[in-house]
Formats: sequence, structure tokens, C-alpha cells
Amino acid sequence: MLNTLKTTLLMASMTALLLVVGRALGGTDGMVLAFIVAGVMNLGSWWFSDTIVLRMYNAQPVGPESAPALHTLVAELAARAGLPMPKVYVVPGPMPNAFATGRNPEHAAVAVTEGILEMMPRDELRGVIAHELAHIRNRDTLISAVAAVSAGAIAMLANWAQWAMIFGGRRDDERGGGAGGLLAIFLAPLVASLIQLAISRSREYAADEYAARLIGDGMPLARALQRLEMGVQRVHADVEPSTAHMFIVSPLTGGGFMKLFRTHPTTEDRIARLTALTRDGLR
Repeated sequence: MLNTLKTTLLMASMTALLLVVGRALGGTDGMVLAFIVAGVMNLGSWWFSDTIVLRMYNAQPVGPESAPALHTLVAELAARAGLPMPKVYVVPGPMPNAFATGRNPEHAAVAVTEGILEMMPRDELRGVIAHELAHIRNRDTLISAVAAVSAGAIAMLANWAQWAMIFGGRRDDERGGGAGGLLAIFLAPLVASLIQLAISRSREYAADEYAARLIGDGMPLARALQRLEMGVQRVHADVEPSTAHMFIVSPLTGGGFMKLFRTHPTTEDRIARLTALTRDGLR
């Protein structure tokens, strides 16, 4: 129920942001167009956001014949969590990471990269899968996918608007443009990112804790997080920034000012919490 409310608020926030951008760039006509775009975007992201994200990373479905060990692991943990068996995907590429998506537990998917399968021991991969199943159980996956599609659409609109202003000539104040349009172009992606941040970080702590309780030990996931942090630092992949919050460890690196825009808690903090939770007997 809470995540349904969060998803509704996210869609409303992104719609309002699109209307502001449309008004700033095109006046009343621009706002009407933005409203139509927002309607299509919200409907599409609600029903197809998981498909969009999986296709974005060329994720390939796998079954018990093509990936027996992975499929068995997911099935075992899903049964223990009382969840329907999610679809299982493998993302091509060396970056070690994983994510879950889907609008509800009945239409969910777990995706892991080739990189994580090649470098991670089974007990640690078990912790990672448990973490992703926690997102499915907590219904984080819908809001994450909607946020990814919405933020990507807003960034694309801002980029389109920038070129439109460059080649479209001057516009009078009634139709929008000018300083307000420029401000909208630069602020829209920033505001979209801040909305993502507002809903992203607390999800990871809750999913880490549930995963530790599901497998009865927080240390395999703690070791996996450490291994993944080192892996994403070493292997830089072409990742769409609007989807970075979906991965178990952020695939985007950066220090200084960029730390303010981290979509995840620090790996050190997550490991410390898991260590403390295990030390206290997972009470």
C-alpha cells in the first residue's frame, strides 16, 4: 500500500515537472503537449517499465536448461520467501551487478550480469538474489522502474528542448522560451534526479536486512557488496544514469560533489549494518 502511494506520488511529481517544462518552453501549447506526453509516459511506465529496462540492457531470458544453477538458486529462495517464481534474465557484459524489476510479484524478473556470474561464489550470489527478491516482495520494483523510465524521459525532453531552442529561433513570452526555457532545460533533469534520490536509498537498507534474515546470515551479502563495489570500480560499463538506482550496487562512480547524488547508501555503511545485524543474531 505504501509503495503504491509512493508510485502515485512519483508519477504526479514527474507529470508536474513535465508540465512546468512544457509551459516554460512552449507556453500553453507546450503545456498541453507535455500533458499528453505525461499521460502516455505514465501509462507506458506503469505497464511496460520492466520490459523497457530489460530491453535497454539487452537482458536475455534463461531457464533451467540454459542456466540450471542460477535458476535453481532463484527458485529455492523465491519459495522460501513465499513468492511466485520470477523470470530470470542474464545481462551481457563484464560489469558485476544485478537488479529486479516488474510491476508486482506476479510479474517480476531478476536480472544478473555475466560479470557477476563469472566472479561471485555461490554463497555470495545467494545473498545478492535474496536482496533482489526482497525488492520484489516489498514491491520496490515498480517504483524503481517507473522512476527510471520517467527520469529518462525527462532528460530526453530537456535535451530535445535544448536543440529546439537552438534551431527554433526566438519565441515571444506568451509562447514560452527565453530565460524560463533555459532554466527549465537545466533544472528538469536535476529535479528528476532529486525525486529519484528521495525514494531510493532507504530501499537498500530494508532489502539488505530482509535478505540477511531470509538466508539466516548477513555476511554472504556483506562480502558480495564489497566484491561488487570493487568490481564496478574496475569495470566501467555503459549504464543509463536514470536506471542506476535499480542495481544492487550503483554502477556509476564519482567523488566530491557527485557523492551528493548517490542513489545508494555507501557500501561501507551497508556492510557495517549487515555485520551488526548478524552479530546481534538477526533479532
